[in-house]
Amino acid sequence: MVAATREQPARYAGGKMLAAVDNGVGLITFNQPEKRNAMSVEMWEGLGQILEEFRDDPAVRVAVLTGAGDKAFVSGADISQFESRRANADAQREYDRMTTRGRDQLSAFPKPVIAQIRGFCLGGGLGIAMQADLRVASADSQFGIPAARLGIAYTPDAVRRLISLVGPAHARMILYTGSRIDAAEAQRIGLINKMVAVEELADSVMSIAHTIANNAPLSILASKITVDQMLRDPAERDLERVQRAAAACFDSADYREGRTAFMEKRAPRFQGR
Repeated sequence: MVAATREQPARYAGGKMLAAVDNGVGLITFNQPEKRNAMSVEMWEGLGQILEEFRDDPAVRVAVLTGAGDKAFVSGADISQFESRRANADAQREYDRMTTRGRDQLSAFPKPVIAQIRGFCLGGGLGIAMQADLRVASADSQFGIPAARLGIAYTPDAVRRLISLVGPAHARMILYTGSRIDAAEAQRIGLINKMVAVEELADSVMSIAHTIANNAPLSILASKITVDQMLRDPAERDLERVQRAAAACFDSADYREGRTAFMEKRAPRFQGR
């Protein structure tokens, strides 16, 4: 388990990934500010390790992703590794294999994830942000997918997520032009949930995170599962899983606590069981 605080976070990937726990919130920092937090293979491995630990830690109810410094959330993949790790289709397949742990853990993470975005959120960085459940960005943030300017293809899963957020028309504009958009436009088209002033970003995200952390974990999980399944093609939906998650809520001690707290006019104390 991550035994660290904001002041002294645990270090992963040689210190390029940081993790801490603060009052129910797991904080994950992409820590390569000299490269605008571009994601290396090692950082993907570190991200996977952190998410596995947060997944299994009952003290963590929400995860927040953020980038070190004030220039970028994640500016994309670490291009300095392209020649050695992504030079052709075969190398790309090996790159995908090496980054699978982090990608799979982020995709399957059972707790809410919030992307706290400041500065550049581009390419693979936007792909990471789109895998979060919520995205809150500072007014000086910029978003884009420069794949068309690099001669590469954005992954099908990432394109699907983009379409689910902004629709096919805006997705085509973003993908075909490779142009950047600002936070106001990102909020207008639904790419982010909320735009805030730079000085309000951290407090705004932590307020949302703590609100979620204080709610019933099984109810949040059921909602996350249901939203995910409803975004799939009808033939691919696991409705039995949705039903099991709902049943777990109604059979839980937290449901009894919620009813009792309401009758006693006090804040509920949910335990996730």
